[in-house]
Amino acid sequence: MRHLLSGEQVLADWLKRRGYPAYRNRQLATWIFRKRATCFDEMSNLPAVLREELAEQFRLWTSEVVCQQRASDGTEKLLLQWLDGGRIECVLLRDGIRRSICISTQVGCAMGCVFCASGLDGVDRNLTTGEIVEQMLRLQHLLPERERLSHLVVMGMGEPLANLDNLMPALEFANRKSGLGISSRRITISTVGIPRAIRRLAARPSHFHLAVSLHAPDDALRTQLVPVNRNIGLEDLLAAADQYFDVSGRRLTFEYVLLAGVNDRDSHAHGLVGMLKNRPALLNVIPYNPVAGLTFQTPSAAAIKRFRAILETAGLNVHFRRRKGDRIDAACGQLRRSTTPSPPRS
Repeated sequence: MRHLLSGEQVLADWLKRRGYPAYRNRQLATWIFRKRATCFDEMSNLPAVLREELAEQFRLWTSEVVCQQRASDGTEKLLLQWLDGGRIECVLLRDGIRRSICISTQVGCAMGCVFCASGLDGVDRNLTTGEIVEQMLRLQHLLPERERLSHLVVMGMGEPLANLDNLMPALEFANRKSGLGISSRRITISTVGIPRAIRRLAARPSHFHLAVSLHAPDDALRTQLVPVNRNIGLEDLLAAADQYFDVSGRRLTFEYVLLAGVNDRDSHAHGLVGMLKNRPALLNVIPYNPVAGLTFQTPSAAAIKRFRAILETAGLNVHFRRRKGDRIDAACGQLRRSTTPSPPRS
């Protein structure tokens, strides 16, 4: 059986071969994305015979919710088990009127960032387009009917640009009005930075926000923290990011996880100033979220304040991310393929 969410054209072609009019495809999209149907039987304006054929040929859901956790700040995390193998986590974040989701693109991650939970066990496989879209729907179903998703970040498990062929159709589902209707300006792809893939992304007609993970102001330190940098280098990465900005017109975001005693010194802050001061970019600084089994620590409040002062005094556009979901290991860098989810921390 095929995944119903694997691609709009797949379903359109299937309906056409069976003599169904094109508007049936639009009706299906409305039921799935707007009315949040959980099975074909709920799709009451479709002919009974079509609903039966769909049930015989397609799966709407290919995952099982193994665990659902909710933090006191409203953040919710789902641990999903896929029928085709592997487990991933995805997150719903509530902040005022914003309803943001953080989704994964791979079972595990191959990038090996030394401070991140997602890559501790390596990578098993890419997620399919349908599996990526299914995360969006699973998270949307956590909301009451009157609420809708407003923002999407591809910042969960895996390296998005290593699964670009499956990711982009999923984001188009999220963006189009017949899908989730999330503005392209509110969709962000977060990447460790693969220059050739960034250039490929720049050549596509759909342009979303791009967030590039730096974590260090020089190649020597970045290679220690992000081992794949050995084959990339900051010069080529920044050149590719600049090209993406030139083509898309979308302001870049550079991300920097702040690790106590590792990359939080004054010299590191000044290095970032030299790297970014002439670029129209936002620097998103993320004080480290602890991961069980790793020895890295969150910098002290004083160290964070000093680091921030250097950046802001130099005129950089800086945002320090506020923690959400860390009590259920749902914050940045904490998602992993849990087999026994930890209980919420008090």
